[in-house]
Amino acid sequence: MSEAGRHVRLFRNGRNHAVRIPREFELEGDEAILRKEGDRLVIEPVRKGRLLALLRRLEPIEEPFPDVDNDLPPADDVEL
Repeated sequence: MSEAGRHVRLFRNGRNHAVRIPREFELEGDEAILRKEGDRLVIEPVRKGRLLALLRRLEPIEEPFPDVDNDLPPADDVEL
């Protein structure tokens, strides 16, 4: 396979324009993100759960959370 990629055939599938993805370019999973960059189409796999996996690896924060309610008026004084 060259840096330029591989020639593939485009075809119609109902009202959609489609392309067969050769085995060596298969993506993991069953969803992908498609975007256009100039005259190029970029397809990326949707990788689910990566944020949760990252958060599980982070060390807990020992710093106390600031009191964000400090400057707010009491709930009884709020006009709707």
